[in-house]
Amino acid sequence: MGLNDPQWGNKNSGGPPDLEEVLRNLNKKVEGLFGKLSGKTPGGNGAGKTPDGIPGGIGLIVLVVALIWLASGFYIVDASQRGVVLRFGKYVEATQAGPRWHLPYPIESVEVVSLSQVRTVEVGYRENVKNKMLKESLMLTDDENIIDIQFAVQYFLKDPADFLFNNRAPDENVRQAAETAIREVVGKSKMDFVLYEGREQVAAATTKLIQDILDRYKSGILVSKVTMQNAQPPEQVQAAFDDAVKAGQDRERQKNEGQAYANDVVPKAKGAASRLMLEAEGYKQRVIANAEGDASRFKQILVEYEKAPQVTRERMYIDMMQQIMTSSSKVLVDQKSGNGSLLYLPLDKLIQSTNAGQPNEMQTAAGRPANNAEQVAPQAVAVEQLPPTGRETLRSRDREAR
Repeated sequence: MGLNDPQWGNKNSGGPPDLEEVLRNLNKKVEGLFGKLSGKTPGGNGAGKTPDGIPGGIGLIVLVVALIWLASGFYIVDASQRGVVLRFGKYVEATQAGPRWHLPYPIESVEVVSLSQVRTVEVGYRENVKNKMLKESLMLTDDENIIDIQFAVQYFLKDPADFLFNNRAPDENVRQAAETAIREVVGKSKMDFVLYEGREQVAAATTKLIQDILDRYKSGILVSKVTMQNAQPPEQVQAAFDDAVKAGQDRERQKNEGQAYANDVVPKAKGAASRLMLEAEGYKQRVIANAEGDASRFKQILVEYEKAPQVTRERMYIDMMQQIMTSSSKVLVDQKSGNGSLLYLPLDKLIQSTNAGQPNEMQTAAGRPANNAEQVAPQAVAVEQLPPTGRETLRSRDREAR
């Protein structure tokens, strides 16, 4: 009788079905099925049992289970992954990419880890720079100033075995190593260097120090980059720090202005000094040349004087009187004959017209004419006729005046 017979319950005097009979029928069907697979009939000798009395179907089940257990040892490793084989929890080998097989559980197990996955650890904050962790971010600089730094450390694996067996909490290990490294680097640097021009140098030095610490621990971790998220003074002193920064900027501005003024004035002063030096050198050369010329002329006159003293004296006297009288505003009239009467002429008008037509060439040290018409008024002088002895007297006076 089949279990799916709709009249199955009606053939039993209205009571529940016999469970033992159902189980016996099910057992017969299973034995018949496995008996066909093993080449024996249920009605044969032994009724489908092995000589040892073990049903043949149980052995087949064991065989199938064994095959399934052995098949559970197959696994696939991607190109960016490595497989770590453990035998009873002990490291055996690290397998490369491709299909692999290991002794199934519980003899061996496999841990597949990714080498290309970039992991990130945040120091001084969590998920957002506004969510600060002051215990991690506040640190002291070399010039005894407190700064607040948040940064992130990116890393990936370089040795799967070391990563699995030498790290209980990899992220926490990296965070503690990063905090130790950044405190050492910042503690050896000035505040302005960390906050402004030296941020890249601080990040590079921190990366190297973190890697050294993790290598000493044999963590199997390779630090790829340290990113400075924020670096500033604590919020409690931010206003004072801004004032100090503004004062520093004003100082730099004033220094630049002073330097610009110096760059404008100093070249001019150097140019003026150079010009004065050149003028002095020119004056020196001119004076030397004049002195040498005067000395040479004196030597020449001396030679002529030794040849003819009287003629030389007369010529020198005449030349000097010509030079003096040319630049003088006075007029000397010498009358060889006459009764000694005075002669009046409009000499002032004549001198003015003469000065207007021929400007005076001799000048004083200040650069003005020696005989300015406004300072020395021209005078008309009438001189009586002088005897020959008077002329000699005039010459002697002129020599004494010189």
